[in-house]
Amino acid sequence: MAKTSERATLLWVDLEMTGLSPEEDRILEVAAIATDWDFKEYDTYTAVVKCDEKLMRERMVGEFWEKNKESFDALMAQNSDGKAPTVVEKELLKFIKKNFGDTVYLAGNSIHQDRKFIEREWPKLNAKLHYRMLDVSAWKIYFENALHRSFAKPENHRALDDIRGSIEELKWYRKMIS
Repeated sequence: MAKTSERATLLWVDLEMTGLSPEEDRILEVAAIATDWDFKEYDTYTAVVKCDEKLMRERMVGEFWEKNKESFDALMAQNSDGKAPTVVEKELLKFIKKNFGDTVYLAGNSIHQDRKFIEREWPKLNAKLHYRMLDVSAWKIYFENALHRSFAKPENHRALDDIRGSIEELKWYRKMIS
């Protein structure tokens, strides 16, 4: 068995959803990266979550989706290759078992919003997660408002790219305080 220091400590997650309402919207894509506290990547996971196309067309409307037409088109195109949400949850649980010890801290940008979807759609996964989370957006708020410093993060709106952008952002904040 691996030593605790050789296991991942942060579960970086990003979800792409039809919208921001956990009650009305659904997860379309998930990415996860297992890292240590120095942000060394141990493993990655990605999946497309199959969603009702009618729901996608009803919910994926408005200014955000008009501005992000490329992401809209890619999410629509990949949907037919998606897996059932229960299958994705089982795969994520295997990912955690493989890479983590007892404590799994969820990390990401505005991760509290993703956590709402996890709580609703993947309760077994939610039960494995620590109640404390590492939210990069808290750092963003402080640096932008108190210190007037900003990190220019690319906005790809694709799950794996967004996680890597969040990790780079947190590295930048850490460098600023060390």
